[in-house]
Amino acid sequence: MSTNTLSILKPSVNNLTARIFVRAAGLEFEEVDVWGKKGTPEFLAKDPADLTPLLEEEGLAQGSLWESCAIMQYLCNKHGLDQFYPTDPAQRAMVDSAMFYLIGTLYPVLARATYPVLGFPQYAGEVGSSDADNAAKAQAQKDATAAIAQPLEAYRTFFLGDKKFIGGDSPSIADIRLAATLEFLQAIDYDFPQWTKDYMSAIEASLGEAYSEPAADVRGYVASIKSPVG
Repeated sequence: MSTNTLSILKPSVNNLTARIFVRAAGLEFEEVDVWGKKGTPEFLAKDPADLTPLLEEEGLAQGSLWESCAIMQYLCNKHGLDQFYPTDPAQRAMVDSAMFYLIGTLYPVLARATYPVLGFPQYAGEVGSSDADNAAKAQAQKDATAAIAQPLEAYRTFFLGDKKFIGGDSPSIADIRLAATLEFLQAIDYDFPQWTKDYMSAIEASLGEAYSEPAADVRGYVASIKSPVG
């Protein structure tokens, strides 16, 4: 086994986050595509949440760890990757807050807006996974799409401000998480504010192939959904 083994789903932006990070950080890793292979007793034994990305590494207390932000935080702490995760308490708090805000606020509405188009199952208790009629589901998707603007504006005014990236002059793990997440908005032809276009381009330019290579899998999946063959 490599130093780090990542079980991933290539179309997922959550997985894309960790895939970009290990490349940008120059870490030794092996990727295992588990598309269609999750939910088995073997997988659940090491990942009872049945989630990806999943990091397997000898140094972990249980041998494995899921959640993209936790994976990046752990690897930064272990390998001293301060350029991605600053050690200054105030700077680190901004990175942590930006990631938690994404997970708790931005991603839920983004998922409601994009998952119906992407063909991903929606979460239990959501309108999209209920017995509601198509009109109600369409309205829920429309409302979620409209709700994306507010958290995006919070990123622009609070987390970025006059900085190029949340991390300052170079992308942090919070920047990687945000940029990867925004890739899914291509599925619904979202009207990106100009600053988000510039921001995503700047991150990809800064990280190069570490971003572009794994992002191609998400972009290819999105394109296949929007323009199905046959």
